[in-house]
Amino acid sequence: MAENRASADTEGAYPEGVPCWVDAQLPDVAAGRRFYAGLFGWSFLDRPGKGPGEGPGERPAGSPGDEGRTPGETPGQPPGETPGQTPGETPALGTGGPVLAYLDGAPVAALTHKADGRLPTVWTVYFATPDAEALLGRIRAAGGQTVAPATPVGAPGAAALGTAALAADPEGAVFGLWQPGTHPGFGRRHRPGTFGWAELYARDTEAANAFYAGLFHDALFGPGAEPDFGRAALTEVFPAEMPPHFLVHFRVADVAAALAGVTRLGGRVRVAPFEASYGTVAVVSDDQGAWFGLLQR
Repeated sequence: MAENRASADTEGAYPEGVPCWVDAQLPDVAAGRRFYAGLFGWSFLDRPGKGPGEGPGERPAGSPGDEGRTPGETPGQPPGETPGQTPGETPALGTGGPVLAYLDGAPVAALTHKADGRLPTVWTVYFATPDAEALLGRIRAAGGQTVAPATPVGAPGAAALGTAALAADPEGAVFGLWQPGTHPGFGRRHRPGTFGWAELYARDTEAANAFYAGLFHDALFGPGAEPDFGRAALTEVFPAEMPPHFLVHFRVADVAAALAGVTRLGGRVRVAPFEASYGTVAVVSDDQGAWFGLLQR
């Protein structure tokens, strides 16, 4: 396992190989707004455009849920539960306009409507890059593959928010690439209610370390590197039949309180809290089936 963490809470530009954004592909974005407003206190802003992670950092236009709520407090009314997919299934770039999630006025994630109900319901992590096309070429040369080609993101006639792509490593774990335009990525991270970690669950951790070190050496192992991206054996946490996958983690102040909030909102606890080298972790899914981690540290 190779794990550490980045230090800053508020951000500008991200070096290549640093997780810089996350989005969820959901069948019902309105239900997603209710769930994550109740769990993390997110507020939301609709934005036209295509692709994951749009959002140049405008002020939010108000919350449909309970503004400022901390994890575990009494949630809003949960929607009905819809079956979702387990981690490891291949997501696709969304075609509906995204809903941007904010915490304390800073962008922290996006919720995107699935273009096709057969696509997985899933959280995806995006790694920063100055050149998505070039990085896709290096991924293919190292044994990975392109899942979705580099695609400009943003409303027609407006400055590009950035360029997004999806790739898979040699074991099939899917991750995103984000080449920033006007949107660099997270406006805030590493505090309760925001991105805290991305863990790759792989069958062959040595091969995974070699693959990602080749792509993102400076971010992972360079001088002063403090990555918030780790690798672990799949069977440490999940059944052997589950495919390799990335698990997005969100920070919480109190795992037990956050788990209570998840269940009250209609979500499920998938893996009870356990101790990892980077903190106390529980694995949950939202009320539509998107899996994610809760991280207390």
